[in-house]
Amino acid sequence: MKIPRGGFTVRQNNMLAMILAGGRGTRLYALTKKIAKPAVYYGGKYRIIDFPLSNCANSNINVVGVLTQYESVLLNSYAAAGQRWGLDAKDSGVYVLPPREKDGAAFDVYRGTADAISQNIDFIDSHNPDYVLILSGDHIYKMDYSKMLSHHKACDADATIAVLPVPMKEASRFGIMNTDETGRIVEFEEKPEHPKSNLASMGIYIFNWKQLRKMLVADMDDPNSNHDFGKDIIPAMLNENKRLFAYQFKGYWKDVGTVDSLWEANMDLLGKNNELDLNDPNWKIYTEDVATIPHFIGPDAKIDNAYINQGCMINGEINNSVLFTNVEVSKGAVINDSVLMPDVEIGEGAVINRAIIAEGVKVDAGAVVGDPNSEHIVLISKRVRCE
Repeated sequence: MKIPRGGFTVRQNNMLAMILAGGRGTRLYALTKKIAKPAVYYGGKYRIIDFPLSNCANSNINVVGVLTQYESVLLNSYAAAGQRWGLDAKDSGVYVLPPREKDGAAFDVYRGTADAISQNIDFIDSHNPDYVLILSGDHIYKMDYSKMLSHHKACDADATIAVLPVPMKEASRFGIMNTDETGRIVEFEEKPEHPKSNLASMGIYIFNWKQLRKMLVADMDDPNSNHDFGKDIIPAMLNENKRLFAYQFKGYWKDVGTVDSLWEANMDLLGKNNELDLNDPNWKIYTEDVATIPHFIGPDAKIDNAYINQGCMINGEINNSVLFTNVEVSKGAVINDSVLMPDVEIGEGAVINRAIIAEGVKVDAGAVVGDPNSEHIVLISKRVRCE
């Protein structure tokens, strides 16, 4: 499927997408100190937000709002370049929507996931969609939202929620949807101690816009609300006996909210049974094209199972690792089971084990980072000197 390059409006499938991209990602520590979680690097060349944006483009959704908040400067400029995803043609576009002051109201931050949409009701109204797709901007997966919309229509639903079956022993970590035999949601439980189902909410919703608009207006005026979809909007719709249905997703999905999970997601790309398959020509993930030289593999280099992006200079040994743009690995250095982000320099004889090395970090010659037997992954965000 090719990305549409012109002529489509929001009427293509009557659905507009809103990506919630204001998350801090505090458990990623130094990786999100200056950028929002959706802008974090992944997979040798991508940023996390490339996935929902590419999914929208591939699903023929050509009007996308990106709601930013925390450390939004880089993400604002990155997302605004809609041509990366083919979303720059007539009647299409990526619209960056940070919190802003409005006439008659003081400036306010987004107070919750539902409030972020409420503050942009005028934007959605201006495009007059029949349906609104709400997405998180910080998950890694490939999904055809048009199939979810077809399911929504077939069920005559007021709202459809994408769910992922998880192991029953892990279900208490998620928001769980309990359904009847038709797939209609009869109950929503947030991180239940004794779950009745294993259908975990993915934070992906399709709403009939007119219905959601009424719910949001009522929620804005409720002083006791958290202004959150999971805590307020979904329970309110269930209480009013609205038609909510689950849409079961089958495929790779990863919430990379911790250093360990981000490392695992990168390592998943190197597995023999890689479910994500970034090489699929029918569902491409689009990203920024960095202008740099081709990578160079020196005569003394040894490489076994690695993602190596352009601009890299490899003169050492690479095993089961992911290297981003312009990484330099000097002679005698050994990289094992690690992720090296852009512009990292590894000195001669240095050894890296089970680590994520943040952008621009230099590891001096002879230094040793990480432990091959460690249960957890080490994150290095400052220069490492040889002791």
